[in-house]
Amino acid sequence: MITMFLVLSIVFMLMRLLPTDTYFGGRSDTMSDTIKENILKQLGLFDPWYVQLGNFWKNLLFHGDLGESIVIQQGVKCVDLIIPKAKWSFQFGAIAMVFQMLIGYSMGVLMARWKGKFFDSAGNLYILLINALPQAVYFLFIQLYLSKVLGLPMFFERYNLASRILPILCLSLGGIASNAMWMRRYMVDQMNLDYIRLARAKGMTSSQVAFRHVMRNAFIPMAQSLPTTLLFTISGSLYVESLFSIPGMGGLLITSIQRQDNTMVQAMVLLYSAISVIGLLLGDIMMMVCDPRISLVKKGGSR
Repeated sequence: MITMFLVLSIVFMLMRLLPTDTYFGGRSDTMSDTIKENILKQLGLFDPWYVQLGNFWKNLLFHGDLGESIVIQQGVKCVDLIIPKAKWSFQFGAIAMVFQMLIGYSMGVLMARWKGKFFDSAGNLYILLINALPQAVYFLFIQLYLSKVLGLPMFFERYNLASRILPILCLSLGGIASNAMWMRRYMVDQMNLDYIRLARAKGMTSSQVAFRHVMRNAFIPMAQSLPTTLLFTISGSLYVESLFSIPGMGGLLITSIQRQDNTMVQAMVLLYSAISVIGLLLGDIMMMVCDPRISLVKKGGSR
């Protein structure tokens, strides 16, 4: 909670350091000084910084209020604009996350079991290409060429399920490569430990060793990053949502920046900051659940 408080407070104060012209939505040239002063006064920007910060936390904690949009939909609460967009981001992100986990982890397990063979080499080639190429390159390739080959729409259509295939594919590719790479690495590390040699000496088959011991222990270090990856995936991809015209949170943030809706930008930045902090906390908790030897509280020995 302390980390969350510090992060959100710092982000809030940094946003307040921006030029005041950003609060007029690009209309400062057509406004009189009196109108500008009234707008800034309504937003509370003339109050001392500690008063502004106190009002922010009071509105957030007791009313769930992140402020009102000043350009996109003037006078509408930011939360009311974010929630409909979050539904679309969650749908795409949740499906992409399922594919990332199922395909990525399975791929990593198979690469580790057949280390040095064809499947391992092909998997490493895929991981290398995904990490080496900029996302914009293969995202555009998928949109322009794969859509023609498969006969799929190039842009998202609300009532056309086929138009969701390519965006989900784009959201999944990087996660599949990352999950496969780390699962393979941790499984290979576990295979070289003494307890695995002992298990094999006792007569356990390769499949038993892989699933009962290696895979279970290899997943523990990956558990820490899983909640963060999940939260960021379902919160929307800035580039994918803009590329395929998906009405999600990523597109809302870009639109807010382009139209200089400063209050909306502040709300989105605060939301993504909170997602990051919550993801790290959930990652530590998940590691503790997966491995009872890990504790969030350091226990001191008795003297």
